[in-house]
Amino acid sequence: MNDKYLSVTAITRYLKSKFESDVNLRLVFLKGEISNIKYHTTGHIYFSIKDETSKINAIMFSSNAKKLLFKPVDGSKVLVTGRITIYEATGGYQIYVDEMIEDGVGNLYIAFEKLKQDLSKEGLFDQKYKKSIPKIPERIGVITAPTGAAIKDILSTIKRRFPICEVILFPSLVQGDGAKNDIVKNIKLAQNYDLDVLIVGRGGGSIEDLWPFNEESVARAIFDCKIPVISAVGHEIDFTIADYVADMRAPTPTGAAELAVPNITDLINNINNLKIRLNESINKKINYQKLYLDGIKSSYAIKNPLIMYENKKQKLDILLDNLNKSLVKKYENSKHKLELFKNNYILNNPKILYEKHQNKLSNLIEKLELINPLGVLKRGYSLTMQNNKIISSIDSVKLNSSLLIKVSDGEIEANVINIKK
Repeated sequence: MNDKYLSVTAITRYLKSKFESDVNLRLVFLKGEISNIKYHTTGHIYFSIKDETSKINAIMFSSNAKKLLFKPVDGSKVLVTGRITIYEATGGYQIYVDEMIEDGVGNLYIAFEKLKQDLSKEGLFDQKYKKSIPKIPERIGVITAPTGAAIKDILSTIKRRFPICEVILFPSLVQGDGAKNDIVKNIKLAQNYDLDVLIVGRGGGSIEDLWPFNEESVARAIFDCKIPVISAVGHEIDFTIADYVADMRAPTPTGAAELAVPNITDLINNINNLKIRLNESINKKINYQKLYLDGIKSSYAIKNPLIMYENKKQKLDILLDNLNKSLVKKYENSKHKLELFKNNYILNNPKILYEKHQNKLSNLIEKLELINPLGVLKRGYSLTMQNNKIISSIDSVKLNSSLLIKVSDGEIEANVINIKK
């Protein structure tokens, strides 16, 4: 009789199999508000997703949680993708979340992160490209809406802190479809006005309102700008691409004005302090030089100038003595060298040098005689030439050709009438 009753486990497993076999529950897209969120030490995230009337438990395992581009908290409006099944231990149904983005701003946030990564890899955020902001600017440009709190805060802050600075406003759209093009146009225009600093920004708003400052064209225009740029977009918690690429980021438009100009009161105080330090330094220098002059005036040499003359005269006498000694020593050395030269054996017996060179000359003449071709002729030999060339082979002689025969005491002209080998 009890066979018809099912256990809780059996019915739970049955229902789970039904859930998992339903193709409509394998890939579900839900939207709602997060509540009761808990971050487990394993990296898993446990939470609920609710709307006005219902709630579903959810779990996002650590492998998927690592891919989140934001930090979910209670009250976050989200869009989730996952599968719905039953958890056997409690018998409750829940969704296993694979992906989650913020509702409404989720797509914009993803686009923001992607552009941020791309421009960072390209180097547009590198510190080495950041231009320094002048400490005392003469002319500042401001690109923002001509009405609203931002321009009022900037102008009032500059007037209060540094009223001698000139401010040029470049009225621009700061939200909406045409805002990015208008901002880029004004950044290019501002570079024709000999500005020291350029403030680009607007007051606070939603991420959609601030989006023109996340556009790639605006980021590149700021990066290419020759003027140092201070970004001043939204409130302190708002960060845009313009903030990363600008030369300096200000938390608010008021903060941008404070970073752009010094406080004139502080400058005046610094100048007064410098004047005091300069006067002290000059007085100290004068007193030191006065003491130095007094020391010279009271010195023994100044009071007794003849001592200086006597010291110099004594030094001159020493120098003259040294000079005389040097001249005498040089004279004695030269005299000694001359005596050695006069007593030189060869100089006193030049015939020996002549005979030595005569013998050397005779030896050279004998060697030349040995190789002299005329000496060969004297021994009965002759040179036979044809056309001023010595004949060394019978093959170079032809019948009836004219020959010149040189002997030791003259030349013989001959004609060839016979050739024999």
